Amino acid sequence: MTPTTPQATAPTRAFQRAATPAPAGPGTATVDIVIPVYNEERALPGCLHTLHARLRADFPFPWRITVADNASTDATLAVARRLAGELPGVSVVHLDRKGRGLALRTVWGASEADIVAYMDVDLSTRLDGLLPLIAPLASGHSDLAIGSRLAPGARTVRGPRREFVSRCYNGVIRLTHGVRFTDAQCGFKAARTEILRPLLEVTEDDAWFFDTELLLLAEHNGLRVHEVPVDWVEDVDTRVDVVGTAVDDLRGLWRMARAKASGAARVELARRPAPAAEHPDAVLAAPSARRTVLSWEVGCFVAIGLVSTAGQALLYALLRSWWSPALANLASLLVLTLLNTEANRRLTFRHTAARPARAHLGAGALFVLGYLVTSLAVLLFKQADPTASTAAETAVLTGASLVVTVVRFVVLRTAVFTGRAH
Repeated sequence: MTPTTPQATAPTRAFQRAATPAPAGPGTATVDIVIPVYNEERALPGCLHTLHARLRADFPFPWRITVADNASTDATLAVARRLAGELPGVSVVHLDRKGRGLALRTVWGASEADIVAYMDVDLSTRLDGLLPLIAPLASGHSDLAIGSRLAPGARTVRGPRREFVSRCYNGVIRLTHGVRFTDAQCGFKAARTEILRPLLEVTEDDAWFFDTELLLLAEHNGLRVHEVPVDWVEDVDTRVDVVGTAVDDLRGLWRMARAKASGAARVELARRPAPAAEHPDAVLAAPSARRTVLSWEVGCFVAIGLVSTAGQALLYALLRSWWSPALANLASLLVLTLLNTEANRRLTFRHTAARPARAHLGAGALFVLGYLVTSLAVLLFKQADPTASTAAETAVLTGASLVVTVVRFVVLRTAVFTGRAH
């Protein structure tokens, strides 16, 4: 990929003084807020005047605003230059190629600010969320911060079509990548620059998938992502091609899945120190770390296994009314194996670095073993006693499943969920 060299069309502005100093030190953190624009001559003046006034009135960190014009074909660049001459702390960077991801990667990568952020030019996200977005980064508590329209407490005003598409897309991300964040594409994000730069070197997307790619890389590499529930009002004057963007996003998710599986998504980053007690006289338990982890894993695995076994038995008994023993067992085992694996990945082996793809592939191999063993047990029982009831079959299936469960734990712990998470 050939990087596009930014062309500064106005002098880089100094950071503007904070309205009121932030408490306890982090007021020295500088913040560069980027507004990526493409053909936004109508929306840009209102955005910059509103944001500038808010920052001057009550933002407690030194700040500046950078307009990133990515190849606009209307008068956006001229409007941006004029506003930069009128408003202290506003500068303009022009790129000759279109793409929001390209604009953010270029400007963020060149910024000397401690914290970089961006927001959409339509200000759909209310600015009340800006300080909660920046504060955990300035304090050092978090590495990235994102606005979320889907987190508890968020309030949105948007049409049913966009609501449906957004929820479906974020559901696909959670299903395919097992992430914990709720909203990948809200145009309201910030990051600590020193942590962000290594991620920017790995990102590839130049367009709308950039946000998702950055978050997937951050979570995959063990960074702390802070989510802020926001108030969000849809602006129907949008430049987004919903269908085209959705197709590109699905391609991007597949590319990221392959990058994770191959190790290409792993980035060398400074790691946070292990948690330590704050109180100087804290009395801490000191059991063997290995024994503590093993106890947690065994306890969770047993609990999940019991629930899964009971669930499989109930589903088998239900399906047996219509299907043969082998087919009913196959369907019940398949469903419960998927649920069991995901529960174990998120709870039992949460301290390991195993990726979702590795977890489910390993569980898939064990699924074949479990299906053969449990099916053989039921078929042999039916052959020995052809008049046996469904309840008796279910009891045999339960016993065989318990045996398979023990084998699954040993194999998952020693061969699938290996390595400690960062």
